[in-house]
Formats: sequence, structure tokens, C-alpha cells
Amino acid sequence: MKRSSTSRTRKDHKEAKDDLLARTDEILKRLQKIYPHPKIALNFTNPLELLVATILSAQCTDERVNAVTAELFRKYRSAKDYATADLAKFEQEIKSTGFYRNKAKSIIAACKAIVEKFHGEIPQSLDELVQLPGVGRKTANVLLGNAYGIASGIVVDTHVRRVADRLGLSSETDPDKIEQDLMKLVPKRKWIDFGNQLIWHGRLICQARSPKCGECVLNDLCPSSTA
Repeated sequence: MKRSSTSRTRKDHKEAKDDLLARTDEILKRLQKIYPHPKIALNFTNPLELLVATILSAQCTDERVNAVTAELFRKYRSAKDYATADLAKFEQEIKSTGFYRNKAKSIIAACKAIVEKFHGEIPQSLDELVQLPGVGRKTANVLLGNAYGIASGIVVDTHVRRVADRLGLSSETDPDKIEQDLMKLVPKRKWIDFGNQLIWHGRLICQARSPKCGECVLNDLCPSSTA
């Protein structure tokens, strides 16, 4: 008796999913070898500093953000300091990070909310963080994972989006949908490291314009490899 086309489709889908899970597992193992202790490139000593640095990092290099925050963090020590900052002056202090007007408003407004709603302490839940002005899932995931060690999700920035697409781990273009695809493939205990590993791999190897496929330890697992 012949199998129906529906049953064949289901089996093919399951086999494809199993293959993807197995390939992802091997990707995780190799990334762990070359980036065993992946740390975020932004400089910070506490959750508030990481929140500010992450907001500033939008459309800006981490190197530039670190140069700006070196002075900024000496001047602003608490959420109240940011909440009561002079907007025009603060804009000038962060101007070199780009989009400084929106960033200044977001940081000051977020810190006002932190002072008023959370007694000056950075909340430790995704639901509460995304209520803050200027804070979306990516910023919340960066903060929770790197400041608190809480795996709330997988950070999806421009590097993660590019590398995940090239590796065939997600065909989505929306960051939230990419994150959902990755969370289904990667064990929760590895979410924090995996996000940071893909970011570093995107910066060092799987670059936007000239990917170094010949140097990539994942080239035999990557459908986009030119090696």
C-alpha cells in the first residue's frame, strides 16, 4: 500500500528538522571551541551601565560607544543621575554615537521610569524591561544575559541575523521571528553564549561584505560557504 502524499510530506519534514537539529548541534560544538567564553564587547561594571551602553550601540560601533561611556559613566552614577540630566547637554555628550537625540530621550525616559517604578533598580524580567522607553527584546536580552546571567532569549543583532541566515538556521527577516527559530534549535542553557558567539563570528569571520569562508570552521556545515 502506497503512502499518501501527506504522510510522505510529514516524514520528509521530520527528517529535515532532525537534520537541522543535528547540524545545529555540531555548529554549537565548534563555536564553543573557538569562542569558549564569549563576552559582550561593550564595557560596563553594572546593569545600569550596560543598559545605557546597549541603547547607545544602536547603529554605532562598540568601540565608539566604549569611548563615549568611559567619560559618561564617571559622571552619571545612578538612574537618578540620568533621569535628572539636562537633555540638551546630554545630547552633546553622546552625539558621536549617532541618532543622539532619540538615544538621549530614550535613556533619560528609561531612567525616569526605573526611578519611579522600580526604585532605581534595573528590573530583572523581560516583561518589565520592554516596558521601558527605548528598550526592545534585543536590548532586554543583552542586559538580562550579560548582566544577570538570565537566559530570556537569544540576542539578534545585525551579525546574528546575517550569520543565522547564511547558516540556514532561519530564513526569517524579522528579528523576533529569527529569535524564535533559534530558540527552537538551541538548548536554553546555551542561549546567552550562542548569541555572543554568533556576534563575534559575524565580526571576525562571517563579515557582511567579505566573509572569510576559507578560514571558517563552519564552512562544511554552511550552505552559503564559498570555500
